[in-house]
Amino acid sequence: MAETTQAARLELLGQLFRYAVTGGLASFVNIAIYWVVATPLRVDANLAMFFGYVAAVLVGYVVHSRWSFRGHGRRDSLARTGGRFVLVSLVSFALNSLWVWLFVRHLGGPTWWPIPPVLIVTPLLVFWLNRRWVFQ
Repeated sequence: MAETTQAARLELLGQLFRYAVTGGLASFVNIAIYWVVATPLRVDANLAMFFGYVAAVLVGYVVHSRWSFRGHGRRDSLARTGGRFVLVSLVSFALNSLWVWLFVRHLGGPTWWPIPPVLIVTPLLVFWLNRRWVFQ
């Protein structure tokens, strides 16, 4: 029993590590596309951020399903897992927007106040949702 629990913990830690690396990659894709589209191409910054977000969701889904959560759950329906992944990424986007609104707009704090929950709370919640609901 203890060996099973230890193996489950190691699997979870491995998934969490791979999830963090993949999240970093998806964030890089998002920011790179945003910058290229907004700056040299001179497209509206909000539209550029949307393009970056869409690309990051696509990259995130492919890499999370094949690497972060490999061997975890089933992959019998792209519509099911892909649709759920998109919903969870929208939850992530909304939650990060909430942190910005709450700490900067509502409480009048500096722009760095939302960064800790954006880097800690949101990723942990999204990891849990991906593990328990998307890639179950």
